[in-house]
Amino acid sequence: MLRETAKMLAEIGLPEGDAYHLPTSSLAFPDGANYRIEVSGVERLSVLHALIDEMDRRGVAVHRLISTVMGSTLLSDEELEEFAQVAHDAKLEVILTPGPRAFWDIGRQVATPEGGLCGIRYRGMKGLIQVVDDILHSINLGFRGFLVVGEGGLYALNKLREVGRIPRDVVFKVSIFAGHANPAGAKVLEMLGADTFNPVGDLTLPQLAAIRGAVGMPMDLHVYLFDAWGGFNRLYETPEMARVCSPCYFKIEPGPSVNALYKPWGTGLERLVRDKVVYAERIIDLVEKNWPEAKVSEVGAPDLAIPKTTRKM
Repeated sequence: MLRETAKMLAEIGLPEGDAYHLPTSSLAFPDGANYRIEVSGVERLSVLHALIDEMDRRGVAVHRLISTVMGSTLLSDEELEEFAQVAHDAKLEVILTPGPRAFWDIGRQVATPEGGLCGIRYRGMKGLIQVVDDILHSINLGFRGFLVVGEGGLYALNKLREVGRIPRDVVFKVSIFAGHANPAGAKVLEMLGADTFNPVGDLTLPQLAAIRGAVGMPMDLHVYLFDAWGGFNRLYETPEMARVCSPCYFKIEPGPSVNALYKPWGTGLERLVRDKVVYAERIIDLVEKNWPEAKVSEVGAPDLAIPKTTRKM
């Protein structure tokens, strides 16, 4: 019977079901905040400068950037160093996207309608070695946060961090492309060393609350997502998301599709990133008015993976 099966799963540390009573989370970020803002598509220096300018103009806090979605391999060291320096000065966490991944490898299964369901994992030891090497290279340029698309890559990177080959202050965020949608999957990622993760974007509040009941790491929640992924706008759900999912990042990523925006590097991202700051302002306003007990982090919170400065003194 379903009830007995649910109790069996509860015996191994999973919730008995989705949390329809929507309990208030007792967890928070180290600074006591319940939520933060994450902006994707900050691909080049020009986009980063536009974001910072709009943040300053509006007085809006943004905490984390998802950058170089096409792969940091394609930027020069000079541009990456300057990107790290500008983000460091602005006290912004950068989650860099290493390359290559399956979308841009020679294999084409992932490019087919059904093959894409298998995800965009790193292909073979060759692919894994290349991604780890790209991350090590970016660490040397100052970056301390990286996007990971699969459990195998996460396992290898965390093991390297454990043995000291990757600095302890480096953060690994698991992408929505990994496709996790339940508490058991979230626990697997946490056990493998994930510091933060994106569940799939269309989970209900009870489903998200059940995940929060199973893991302590921050959840990265899409509240505006590509048309190709459903095109939904969940801004009005952010007060309840903050309450039941704390600590969480609200992730803003509108647009037609990943490829349309980021390959090759996209056009109009400077204008779009200014719009995203407006959406961030709206999210903070909605949460403040509808869950006034909530706290948003200040810019530059101490635990953020802000790039290290590489400027020669």
